Amino acid sequence: GTKGFLRGEQYAVCLSLIKDGQVVVGIIGCPNLPLEWKNQDGPRGSLLYTAKGYGAYQESLEEGSKSTKIQTTSTENTADCSFAESVEAGHSSHSDSAKIASKLGITGDPVRMDSQCKYAVLARGDADIYLRLPVNASYEEKIWDHAGGSLLIQEAGGSVCDVNGDPLDFSQGRTLLKNKGVIASNGKVQNKVLEVVAEVLGLSK
Repeated sequence: GTKGFLRGEQYAVCLSLIKDGQVVVGIIGCPNLPLEWKNQDGPRGSLLYTAKGYGAYQESLEEGSKSTKIQTTSTENTADCSFAESVEAGHSSHSDSAKIASKLGITGDPVRMDSQCKYAVLARGDADIYLRLPVNASYEEKIWDHAGGSLLIQEAGGSVCDVNGDPLDFSQGRTLLKNKGVIASNGKVQNKVLEVVAEVLGLSK
């Protein structure tokens, strides 16, 4: 989220622990993220954290704040969903996202923001779907851009995989070498989203 920081928008400081290729701890600090997305003028600064098998939590960055358990939305109809994506078109194909949203019946504008804050808003129920679609065949996602956020989504009740429906493989070094793109959702719409992603991207089933 370097460009988001420079624009005075969203950025995140992220830590994660990967053991034997599995993410077991994830922490995302979002200094400029409103504690409540619907209250953009309210307090800002959110810390979200999780450990495998322990659920997902959020608290304010203010000293002495208490943690609150978070969870993804319960939306089942894709037409009622909102989706998040990267601000930078060089990070995710906005044109393909628009086609996918149309086929899913989504009429609202996407929530565009930088950094793993997208995982944060999805995990706490401010969005239903996160699309990070390949911009070219050679690009490899960096593990530090997805490790903490992917575990946060799963522990909040959602689902995360790549555009082919494969789990993210964090055992391949610095990049997600065996994966292409990232599709995350509240879990309830994941299969339908993957179906439409495959159709739009022309993926073999």
